[in-house]
Amino acid sequence: MTITQILILAFLAILLGWLTRKRQRVNLLLTASVLIIFWLQPALPLRYLDFFLPTFSIGFTVLAWTLTASPEERYKKETKTSAAITLGIILLLAATRYLGLTNFLTPTRPPAIGQILLLLAIFTVGAFLLTRQRPSSSNTLLWAGFALLVAFFIILKTPALVLIASRGWRLFIGQNANLASSSDIHWLGYSYLAFRLIHTIRDRQSGRLPDLALGEYLTYVIFFPSFSVGPIDRAERFIKGLRQPENSYRDDILVGGQRLLLGLFKKFVIADSLAMIALNPLSSTQAQNSLGAWILLYAYTFQIFFDFSGYTDIAIGLAQFVGISLPENFMEPYRQPNLTLFWNNWHITLTQWFRSYFFNPFVRALRKSRKISAGMMILISQLATMILIGLWHGLTWNFLLWGLWHGLGLFVQNRWSGWAKVRIAEASISSRAQRILSIFGIMLTFNYIALGWVWFVIPDPVQGWQFILLLWGAA
Repeated sequence: MTITQILILAFLAILLGWLTRKRQRVNLLLTASVLIIFWLQPALPLRYLDFFLPTFSIGFTVLAWTLTASPEERYKKETKTSAAITLGIILLLAATRYLGLTNFLTPTRPPAIGQILLLLAIFTVGAFLLTRQRPSSSNTLLWAGFALLVAFFIILKTPALVLIASRGWRLFIGQNANLASSSDIHWLGYSYLAFRLIHTIRDRQSGRLPDLALGEYLTYVIFFPSFSVGPIDRAERFIKGLRQPENSYRDDILVGGQRLLLGLFKKFVIADSLAMIALNPLSSTQAQNSLGAWILLYAYTFQIFFDFSGYTDIAIGLAQFVGISLPENFMEPYRQPNLTLFWNNWHITLTQWFRSYFFNPFVRALRKSRKISAGMMILISQLATMILIGLWHGLTWNFLLWGLWHGLGLFVQNRWSGWAKVRIAEASISSRAQRILSIFGIMLTFNYIALGWVWFVIPDPVQGWQFILLLWGAA
């Protein structure tokens, strides 16, 4: 998002915060969120796709709600109202094609109204058919929805598959397939949308998902402050603030304003300034010596933190304007004395999501096998989890190596901590010595994390390894 877009969203959020305390809270926030995901979707070289992708986001969300909602929720009056609002907005946006308002709320000219009607009819029929399925098949359908979300995720995160999809779309729509590129498709917010939908699907399977009306569910999934940048809120937590703000409007404006200003300063002052000297694929080949390489690396280490945490502060501030408190995502991660605490304080909601929906179930499955030792179980589970977190950023070799780097680091730290804890207790080390050890742990952890960013920022592993050698004066 640009600073202009953020300021527009801030004004809108302040206005919505005032309006929604009077009446129609869910409907107004739903309306704003639907409009804004179309507005924020970047323009794409693939004709009409930048209109269809937000429509797919909404359609998938409706289908996921149909899968997870109780029969009572499906037939409430509020469901028809929310569906009518959502369909009406999409059709009005499509109608701008004929009203001379091209690029006003959509990045490019919308497709013909007939194409939109056909797509909406497909989603509507799909939702209707899902309501007619037997209860005995519900779990199978939930797993099918899970698999579909993961399949789209794999396609979008794999450059070769994006290239194939781009060529296919160009052939379908009548464009030159030879111009296809692996950077053609940018589906705004799909990663966070998939995490929220998978969360509700898995919680429905385990019986933990609260009953949500269609409007509430849609607003939770496509909530405009956090749709594209996180954090990943839980439905049961989000819904409390959606139904009833915890604080007064004045308090929300003050708290939200402070958080918004902090985020703007982090992102557009600190992070953007550091970006001019931070490590990137080009600058990694231009560094002349070890000192210059370390400066590049440390600049990137702080730049990615201030960029990401700045956007999180902006999201939290915007949400606070409308009376919804989003969860924290960063809590001084670089000041932690070990990798475990780093990951408990870096992108907290992502870490918690993987812990709840992958790590814990995976460990429980490993425990059923008596042939795996405790140490091996920890190694396998930590490697698998961190590799998945790495591949969440992209299905490429450098992100796999970044996940492997952190998985191995967590395992070594886990084994060391278990050994050192006993020795320190036995040795009765003074508080001063413990503080020195803590400072040493912070420095060691910080530099290990910084080195790991090399794999994150440089796509070519060979180039990344050459840069690491340069850091140590070996290249």
